[in-house]
Amino acid sequence: MNGTFRSLGNYNYRLWAGGAMVSNIGTWMQRTAQDWLVLTELTQHSATAVGIVMSLQFGPQLLLLPLTGFAADHFDRRKILLATQAGMGALALGLGLLTVMGAVQLWHVYVFAFLLGCVAAFDAPARQTFVSDLVGESDLSNAVALNSTSFNLARMIGPAVAGVLIAVVGTGWVFLINAASFAAVIGSLYLLRISQLHRRHNASPSRGSLVEGFRYVWRRPDLKAVLLMLFLLSTFGLNFPIFISTMSVTVFHSDASQYGLLTSIFAIGSVIGALLAARRPRPRMTNLLAGASLFGVGCALAAIMPGYGLFALMLILIGVSAQTFTTSANSTVQLSTEPGMRGRVMAIFLAIFFGGTPFGAPIVGWVADTYGARWALGIGAASGFAAV
Repeated sequence: MNGTFRSLGNYNYRLWAGGAMVSNIGTWMQRTAQDWLVLTELTQHSATAVGIVMSLQFGPQLLLLPLTGFAADHFDRRKILLATQAGMGALALGLGLLTVMGAVQLWHVYVFAFLLGCVAAFDAPARQTFVSDLVGESDLSNAVALNSTSFNLARMIGPAVAGVLIAVVGTGWVFLINAASFAAVIGSLYLLRISQLHRRHNASPSRGSLVEGFRYVWRRPDLKAVLLMLFLLSTFGLNFPIFISTMSVTVFHSDASQYGLLTSIFAIGSVIGALLAARRPRPRMTNLLAGASLFGVGCALAAIMPGYGLFALMLILIGVSAQTFTTSANSTVQLSTEPGMRGRVMAIFLAIFFGGTPFGAPIVGWVADTYGARWALGIGAASGFAAV
């Protein structure tokens, strides 16, 4: 199989991608329901509270950095993923039960967000680097892009379904459905053909393993440039739960289904960006620069759109540009890093990608609460231009 979908010719990758797609839909359903729960049911439209949830959920990427990359480089990634996926399913079940029983409070969401972040901190570097175990080096860039396509197809489907379910049965059942969806990816991990995995020798353990990862990045100007751009966009620009929820609720006065639809429309652009990335043999620096520039333009235009429909169209542009940048950055870092260092370097990459959120999200949320959602989008636009 050649072209855009060539990695799907690999049995192990095809099986993993199918299970991950089901689980990703559930994950996006939960993210949408969680934001709606905090913004409309547990607070009086507090974007700051949404920002705090994001900080607690993504902060562990930084706190646990000394351990997560080490684990991805030194232990069986498949077994790590079995444990983390089961853990995330259990947390979704717990939050769902609390919500269905009517006992959920804001501090419960904070606690579950932090615990989920701790589990996801180990899951993310293992999951990102597990792709090279599935397809090998030759199809790695294509597989990374197809992973992003799957993730964003789920982003297109999940929020729209969640918006309808919230209106019909309530947020708690959305969490419970997400808990059940983890069975798909856990099942796919059990059914993989272990003998066909592209195993690599585990890195030799050392007390300075994380320091070695930072030293490796420091000696690579190309990696430092990519990571600096990533820091600017991820910290101040990629705060879509705040941007979309506050524009939907406080500017356009939308209901749950319309809010879910906006997130799905944003995902259309993300899917387009991921498919375009899958067609490229290798990412280039020009792709990163183009993605960051278009992101700045898209956020600036979205901030001044007068109506729901025009704002939705701008979300497609933002989705294409954000996905072009993030997919190109991910592939660039993985392909240019030695296999023995990949887990630690990707842990640093993901710590920046997710770890910037604890700093940026509360700031963006405060701006949205104090000056309005349009000004918060202005910060996103500035981050795109600054990255260039």
